[in-house]
Amino acid sequence: MSSVEAGAPGGGTARRELVVTFTREQIAAYAEASGDRNPIHLDDEAARAAGLPGVIAHGMLQMGLLARVAGDPARLRRLSCRFAEVVAPGDTVTFRGEETNGRVELTAVNQDGRAVITRGRAELAPSGLDGRS
Repeated sequence: MSSVEAGAPGGGTARRELVVTFTREQIAAYAEASGDRNPIHLDDEAARAAGLPGVIAHGMLQMGLLARVAGDPARLRRLSCRFAEVVAPGDTVTFRGEETNGRVELTAVNQDGRAVITRGRAELAPSGLDGRS
């Protein structure tokens, strides 16, 4: 995984990027940690029987990575997206977030430039208002 962050101090636009190459081990570890052991994430034969090309990454694994480019987790108030294409082991996905005034536009594209996540949006609380007492 590699990440890049660039922003304008004192406001303006902040851009974040995270590049991830998905592996079977990562997908299996997420299945274990999340409790989502659906065979389409662990077994090629079961995935093909469901009409998929083989094992695919969990949508929530991808959404968690998308949240990383949304910004400071303590400020995250809303996160939404649409899953547009499956992500398989070996795929390299670039997650990008561009924040302007607490609103973040989010995208994720694979190594072929195809969108795997669309309509990604996040809302952040203002800095210093993380909801903690």
